Amino acid sequence: RTQDDDSLRRWKEKLLGSISGETEAEVRFHSIGIMCSDFGEVTTPLPIVANENESRSSRLLFTLREGSQYQLKFTFTVLHNIVSGLTYSNTVWKSGIQVDQNKGMLGTFAPQREPYVHTLEEETTPSGILARGTYSAKLKVSPEKHPSYVQRVQSKLPTN
Repeated sequence: RTQDDDSLRRWKEKLLGSISGETEAEVRFHSIGIMCSDFGEVTTPLPIVANENESRSSRLLFTLREGSQYQLKFTFTVLHNIVSGLTYSNTVWKSGIQVDQNKGMLGTFAPQREPYVHTLEEETTPSGILARGTYSAKLKVSPEKHPSYVQRVQSKLPTN
């Protein structure tokens, strides 16, 4: 039905110019960052590359204090076509048990030369003696009707 929608076709032509609307969209993530008042901003290039002494999934990217407020920030580029309904799901694990999951909509993005920078809403780390320890997170970003982009992140709440 949307193939016959003339207003949708004109909107895509306006955004894409002479690029064919039949080309599959591509999203390339450049970095993930965390912003926290305790230490400022830490940005990690993607994909995360482990050195020879560690596995990619065990790499500790940052340490947050309990009760800290933080925001995640993505830098990505959209190529070839419009990406509709880009969503994220951030699942947090401690000792193999899921302790939190946040989901949300990033939006719809047109291709452009400059990377997009998107910052999520502020969140607070757990607090209390039982909340201390190492956490890992699995971040999944996926557009509608397309494969997902998955990245593991590990952080630590100090035990002292």
